[in-house]
Amino acid sequence: MIAIGLKGHLEQTVTEEVTADRIGSGLVKVFATPMMIALIEQTCNESVVPYLEPGQGTVGTHVDVSHCAATPVGMRVWCDSELVEVDRRRLVFAVKAYDECGLIGEGRHERFIIDSTKFQAKIDAKAK
Repeated sequence: MIAIGLKGHLEQTVTEEVTADRIGSGLVKVFATPMMIALIEQTCNESVVPYLEPGQGTVGTHVDVSHCAATPVGMRVWCDSELVEVDRRRLVFAVKAYDECGLIGEGRHERFIIDSTKFQAKIDAKAK
């Protein structure tokens, strides 16, 4: 059962592939904000996957985070998430991202539980 208080944690090392200059979100070699958001989404998603029913998944629907410190290539970064609200299929997480020197980002992230087959069918129909 998915319950308030569920925690998640993921880590990665900042490589050239996830820098602002490489992905086009800036001109410098630092951990890109979109990549920090991707780490946040992955952390939240993976924290609930073991509690979903077969055939279910989650999709991100809202991100409200600040990116308050830059992280250079080679430094380790991680995200900690905590599920703070459950409203039927709507899940809200408090998130914090860190590097080896301290806090680099924080905020909230919202996800919805979906039936993966039905969701994909809607997307496939939209593509036609």
